[in-house]
Amino acid sequence: MDHFVSAVSAELIPALVSSVEALFHEDGGRHDDRMDLAWPQREGSAYYTTLLTDEDALCLVTQGEHGVAGHLVGRLRRQDSLHPGVVTAVLESMRVAAEERRTGMGTALVERFDEWAKSNGANGFEVTAYAANTDALAFYRGHGFREFEVTLRR
Repeated sequence: MDHFVSAVSAELIPALVSSVEALFHEDGGRHDDRMDLAWPQREGSAYYTTLLTDEDALCLVTQGEHGVAGHLVGRLRRQDSLHPGVVTAVLESMRVAAEERRTGMGTALVERFDEWAKSNGANGFEVTAYAANTDALAFYRGHGFREFEVTLRR
């Protein structure tokens, strides 16, 4: 299947918010009892609209047979005094609809993110996933991500 990945425009903000809301319910809602599941509907539109004009942010969607089937939101974290020379590309949010998984859509999104990040000077990459989300962890490991830090919570 040919995967159509495109940058989010103002017209696609509602579809992006919808995908983020689904991610919150599918992932955060299952793995984080403190997560505010209403955030995407309450604040998502304004948040993602501001990212459209932020040169250090990338918002992508991918199209499936029935419209937007997934998204990726990435940010650049510029170097700081603790990490001189490091520009980190942070994969902030990503989802592919369950019926479209294992079709290459996720890989298409990550590849586009990698290209964008490298072309903007990134020399480090990060993603955060819930420890209990073994499918996401396997996907990210398959794209070269490795454990770096572990957060313990109680």
